[in-house]
Amino acid sequence: MKNFTADEIYAKAQESMQDNNYEKAVKQFETLQSRYPYGRYAQQAQMEIAYAYYKHSEPAPALAALDQFAKLYPMSPHMDYVLYLKGLINFNENINSLFGTLFKQDPSERDPAALRDSFNSFKELVTRFPDSKYTPDARIRMQYLLITLANSEIHIADYYLRRGAYVAAANRAKGVLTDFPQTPQTRDALQILVQAYDAMGMQDLRDDAQRVLALNIAKDGAQHPAIKETPLNTSPWWKFWE
Repeated sequence: MKNFTADEIYAKAQESMQDNNYEKAVKQFETLQSRYPYGRYAQQAQMEIAYAYYKHSEPAPALAALDQFAKLYPMSPHMDYVLYLKGLINFNENINSLFGTLFKQDPSERDPAALRDSFNSFKELVTRFPDSKYTPDARIRMQYLLITLANSEIHIADYYLRRGAYVAAANRAKGVLTDFPQTPQTRDALQILVQAYDAMGMQDLRDDAQRVLALNIAKDGAQHPAIKETPLNTSPWWKFWE
């Protein structure tokens, strides 16, 4: 490709993408960038590099490429796509990791931070670009992430409870009530609080938690209620993580 024009290099890179030869495509897009850093394909090449890494199951360089794009072109009209892809990469990679180790790893050692990163990317997308074609899917994934993160905290709280670490269990359960108040896992959190406080001999706190739990059951029935839509400007947990 020594004497190729920008159009020709881009076309070759697109052929590689269509052939699922993502490693070759990355090299070709990088060649395009190095030869024509200010050309009309500069932004597109950077996005294509990120997507190629993503399709090649290399999330780390994909995220790095997206971060580089955001630094180079913060006002780009393609930032909605960049935020969506960033959220999607963290979503797919870490959902698989979280559930793949659900019964193999000490729950207290799991780190769902990347899931929060995914949520924050989707949050920025729907806040900055409410009319983007990627926003509806991002909103659905945000709701799923809320439940997933709350469920992760419940697993950790239950782990502590079963091992007699009642203070840690209570703290985790209270965190679910504070950070994920709109999720069905609030009932699980209340049940853990009742058991933890009872084990610690804290009858007043136990009774308070029991009353709230009873009200919850009376209001929503014996089954867990469906998750409610969470307004973007009121949810406490993402403020906590910013």
